[in-house]
Amino acid sequence: MINPGVSLSSHINELKKRVLWLIAAVIFTTMISFYFHEEIIEFLLLPAEGLTEIPGRLIFIEVTEMLGVIMKVSFMSGFVLVFPLFLYQAIRFASPGLTRREKVFLAFLIPAVLVTFVVGSAFSYFILIPNALNFLINFGSNIAEPTIRISNYVNTVLMLLFWMGIVFQTPVVMVVLAKMGVVRPSSYAGFRRFWVVIAFIMAAVITPTLDPINQCLVAAPLIVLFEVGYWVSRLVTRKKRKQFVQD
Repeated sequence: MINPGVSLSSHINELKKRVLWLIAAVIFTTMISFYFHEEIIEFLLLPAEGLTEIPGRLIFIEVTEMLGVIMKVSFMSGFVLVFPLFLYQAIRFASPGLTRREKVFLAFLIPAVLVTFVVGSAFSYFILIPNALNFLINFGSNIAEPTIRISNYVNTVLMLLFWMGIVFQTPVVMVVLAKMGVVRPSSYAGFRRFWVVIAFIMAAVITPTLDPINQCLVAAPLIVLFEVGYWVSRLVTRKKRKQFVQD
């Protein structure tokens, strides 16, 4: 947010400086992740452990495939490590133009974003991914022997980890919209029936399987998260109305 007491060029220079710091941080954390790429890939392979009787390891069939997988895993891991710094820099850049209440709200918002993303990714890693892999790997294995490319496996796992972390932001987005006055909590209450349909549509898009069990594993948390967002939004706006009356 622009501070009226500071020139536009100063804001642009400050923004450039922060962006350069973030780029440098991503490069640094990517290099660290590249050094530990074997451990990271082994961690991504754990959900498939015991789901197949294929001897040996996953395969790659292109000359540059394995290098591409390592670089992708390193960059994604580096970005995740620097994400809290990205949020911190965004707050520092916007803080001069914010009121005290807005700063307090951001102080609670940023940890909420990080926690919900981690919880969503953990839910995907420990619950969704093992069930999805069990279905994908063993379905039809009595007809054809599965020989899995590591690039396909890693892309599937990273996609599920990322998107479940994103969809778990649902209550955070709902609270922000309610706090800003864009949406009233009563509107959320009337949107419940539509959200159930949207939750199953999102589950069908996110999950790589077609079985209803895995889709329910995604849709059910989305429905619960919507309810959490609704009740927290009511609590936040109620406090806001009380403060307005007192003022």
